[in-house]
Amino acid sequence: MRIEKPGNHIDQLIRQTRWHHAQLSAMADTKANMMLTASAVVLTLALPRLADPAFRLAASILIVACLITLVLAALAAMPGQSAGSNSGGVNLLFFAEFSRMSYDEFERAMETTMNDADRTYEAQVREIYTLGRYLATRKYRYVRLAYMSFVGGLLISAAAYAIAL
Repeated sequence: MRIEKPGNHIDQLIRQTRWHHAQLSAMADTKANMMLTASAVVLTLALPRLADPAFRLAASILIVACLITLVLAALAAMPGQSAGSNSGGVNLLFFAEFSRMSYDEFERAMETTMNDADRTYEAQVREIYTLGRYLATRKYRYVRLAYMSFVGGLLISAAAYAIAL
């Protein structure tokens, strides 16, 4: 990466993008926690309905959907490893990657990076890319699947109950 005119405009662009990624990550965690809570509550309310033959099928469907939702929401909220980067380098600013290095390796890599403006920008761009891929391929993917499981389970359970009447 070669930056011809480093300056405040680039710094602001990177700072703003990193802030947006942090906000998106926090939003995904909040949504995952909401799905965990909603599924746990619905699961708790549906379990006693298994004893009633009129509700058994609908409750079973709802329980399975809530369990799937719980797993997906937990996967979304669970801290994970890097989604990786296609450009082949180590993201020195993302803990999941630099934590695999010894301190001496990390220190040397950071020293090299901080003493070269182009490498400093490249490290920040790599972090933005890695975090964006992680958000897209992991957090938001699992949150979306959790929502689909929960809503689908509610609809199918309601339809099963209506048919059973």
